[in-house]
Amino acid sequence: MTTTRIAVASALEAVDLVKTYPTGRGKPPVKALASLSFSVQPGTVFALLGPNGAGKSTTVKILTTLARPDSGTATVAGFDVTGQPDKVRRAIGFVAQKPVTDPMDTGRENLELAGRIHGLSRRDARARATELLDRFDLAEAADRLVKTYSGGMARKLDVALGLVHRPQVLFLDEPTTGLDPQARTQMWREIERLAAHERMTILLTTHYLDEADRLAARLAIIDRGRVVTSGTPDELKSELQGDTILLECLRDEQAGAARNALGRLDLGEVTVEGRVLRARAGSGARLLPAALAALDNAGVTVAAATVARPSLDDVYLKHTGRTFAAAGNDTTANEGIPA
Repeated sequence: MTTTRIAVASALEAVDLVKTYPTGRGKPPVKALASLSFSVQPGTVFALLGPNGAGKSTTVKILTTLARPDSGTATVAGFDVTGQPDKVRRAIGFVAQKPVTDPMDTGRENLELAGRIHGLSRRDARARATELLDRFDLAEAADRLVKTYSGGMARKLDVALGLVHRPQVLFLDEPTTGLDPQARTQMWREIERLAAHERMTILLTTHYLDEADRLAARLAIIDRGRVVTSGTPDELKSELQGDTILLECLRDEQAGAARNALGRLDLGEVTVEGRVLRARAGSGARLLPAALAALDNAGVTVAAATVARPSLDDVYLKHTGRTFAAAGNDTTANEGIPA
């Protein structure tokens, strides 16, 4: 069965999505999504970037018809996720965070079964499985049990399963979590190839800044269930003028004195996270020696100092008031939200 492709202005659109989860124990419900909205053009890679618990997986569950929003609307490939769930499911491929393969079957058997479930004939399912095994460099392992696959091989098989029926929209929920650097790089290449050669719309959720920066044509940064900003990675970074200065004190207790010393210089707002201080400057390289001298005069020992162009971490800091790492360590923000 081949999915009928419908020309639409937006391959994905979410408008004011709200989702809450009960917590029990007499506590108020947790709001996973709070009027979340975004739109994705056909044939692009769009990333939802945010720390764990920001609302990314809840958004994907709603868009893939696995959960219903409390309010708001969403369409996928032109179909309403609540009013036309069957049509949405036929139009999408979904690669969840957790493996969906049967470890006691071979890679080929997993793919052929997926093809049959999607309505392919036995012959077509076998041909499609062979095609995908070749594409993902799994041909030599095609007839091995999946339980013998490495993490990277198993993850590539997960993505292949999501492509069996040639979907219009592919959802990749944290596709590289747990992979070693080599397997992660290989996965990036596969995603880039899908976007470049298949012209497929891909929604990617990730908590890796470098992953979103490299792969996404556009991205939305999510914090506490809301989109705080969106655009291309370059657009978002270019909004921040100047350089980022990062200074790490030798000891945590020196951070306060360091902040006071830097406050006397021509720097933007200085933020402190543990022993690390972050500031913005029109010319970081020019101001760094003065910053180091000021800290030395204040008796602060500097363990490390760097100057860099704006990053997505700086964008996140600007729009949320905290760094990405600090947000990821906030274990109470979304307590009670199911994974």
